[in-house]
Amino acid sequence: ADVGEYYLVRNLSIHELVAHEFIDAFVKKGSCYALTYNTKIDQDNTAALLPNGKLILSVDKDTYEELGLQGHPSQYSGKKILRYIITIDLTDSGFHPDSKKHNRVLWALKEKKPLEFDFLLAWYNTGAEGSTLMSYFSKNQIQALKPKITFSTLRDLQCPVLQSNELQGKPDESCSTEELFEWLGAVLNQVSLDNKSSSFLSTYCCPQPNTVVEKAFLCTITGFIIPETIIQLLEQLCCYFGEPKLAYWLTLTVHGFADSPVSWRESEHGFHKGGENLYNFVIFRNLDYWLQMAVGTNDDCPP
Repeated sequence: ADVGEYYLVRNLSIHELVAHEFIDAFVKKGSCYALTYNTKIDQDNTAALLPNGKLILSVDKDTYEELGLQGHPSQYSGKKILRYIITIDLTDSGFHPDSKKHNRVLWALKEKKPLEFDFLLAWYNTGAEGSTLMSYFSKNQIQALKPKITFSTLRDLQCPVLQSNELQGKPDESCSTEELFEWLGAVLNQVSLDNKSSSFLSTYCCPQPNTVVEKAFLCTITGFIIPETIIQLLEQLCCYFGEPKLAYWLTLTVHGFADSPVSWRESEHGFHKGGENLYNFVIFRNLDYWLQMAVGTNDDCPP
C-alpha cells in the first residue's frame, strides 16, 4: 500500500505559515498539516496547522506576553498560569493581506517575537496541480520522508472471541470491547499471554472465551500519517475479508503524537504522564465495526 510521504523542514519561521502565498497555495487548495518536531508540549513552545486552516500555538507565559496576540490560558496550567493557547484562523475572511488582523499577526510572529521550529509537513489535494511543498520550501532545509513500515507474524496467538453485536460481551460466548482493548495493548507490547507463575513481569492472560490462531499478521507504520491515508488503509483492510474468508475480524490502531497541541479536532492536548491519544477500529467480516477512542489525563474526552 502507498502510505504517502511527508516532509521535515528545518528551522522554519512560523510567520511563513501565515504568509498569503502559503495560504493560497496550500491551505485553501487542500488539506495541509504541520506539527512542530521534537518539541515537548509541557515544556516548549509548540505549534500545529490543522486541515481546517487553523494554526494552533501552545506557548509559555513569557512568549505569550511578548507576542501580544489574543489567546486563552491552557486548561491544564493549574492555579499558576504558565501556558497559553493562541488560535489563528488562516481561512477567516477578515484575514486577508491588507487587513489589520493579518498585519498584526505577521508583525508579532516576524518582528516582535520570531518563532522558529523544525516542522513535519504534509499536504493532500485531489488535483495535485500547482506548487508542491518541496518546491515551495526549496530555500529551506527540506527532506522528503516515507513512513517506516515493519511486518511480523505472530504464531499460535491466543485471540479473544468477538461478536460484533455484543459490545459488553457474553459469558462463555464472547469478550467485551474493554477486554479486547486490553488484549491489544498486551499483544502490541509483546506481553506474554500465558500468566505463568514463574513470570515476574506480567500476570496477564488472554480473556475468555478465546481461540488459538495459527498465524496473525502485525503491520506497524510509523511517521506523519494523515487521515486521508488512514481512510485508504481502512478500505484496503476491508478487502482482506474477500475470498478466502479466513479472518473473523481485524483491527487498525492509530496513535496521535504525544506532544501535539491538539488531540481530536481542536481539543487541547496535554502530556501529563504519557501524552496518550489514540483510536482503534475493530472491523468484522460483515463490515460492522467498533470504534474505540482513548486519551490520557490531560485531555478532553473524544467526540
